[in-house]
Amino acid sequence: MLSLVSTPIWNLEDMTLRAIRTLKEADLIVCEDTRHSGHLLKHFDVSKPLQSFHSHSTREQAKKLMERAQNEHVAYISDAGTPGISDPAYLLIQEAIEQGIKIEVIPGASALLTGLIGSGLHMHDFRFLWFLPLKKWRQTLLKSLAEKDYTAIIYESPHRIEKTLSDLVTIFWPEYRVCLARELTKIHETYHRDTLENLQKEAKKGVFRWEIVIIF
Repeated sequence: MLSLVSTPIWNLEDMTLRAIRTLKEADLIVCEDTRHSGHLLKHFDVSKPLQSFHSHSTREQAKKLMERAQNEHVAYISDAGTPGISDPAYLLIQEAIEQGIKIEVIPGASALLTGLIGSGLHMHDFRFLWFLPLKKWRQTLLKSLAEKDYTAIIYESPHRIEKTLSDLVTIFWPEYRVCLARELTKIHETYHRDTLENLQKEAKKGVFRWEIVIIF
């Protein structure tokens, strides 16, 4: 069996009782970074063999891991948040399906859903775009968003936030209102609900740091 276990983005209180129990019952825990996950597991008194599976891992490695899941309970955790969203779990999921392995999803913290719910924008129709392309297809994608009728969600890093806001201003308009959420679930969690023009001015001051989610 393959268990996809959600872990806290930052706040350890977001770890569910079901997640802890599942990890303690697993025969093997697969994670992106064994050192990073090792600290989390130690905190919850989980002592199980660890194996890394990251963005550079291959389909062949996924196949071998899922061959183990035929007879063992394999649990996968991301560095933070829900597996499969902006991490390598997709290959494991696809391989598990091909091999007919039972999959269970242990829900928990998710930056995109947390940001969407706190944004105040409509949630009945939304699209997660991950990080915008750096060069190729970037302008094509942005122009397509000008005619969207759904709420869009993107992740962005602090050193690219000013450029992204500038690009959005050119595609939409300065007074277009968006929500910029940062440090979700952390002590300094903030939601900035404002116009693109005002947010762009704030970005130039370097006030937007750490992990950023933009909802518009």
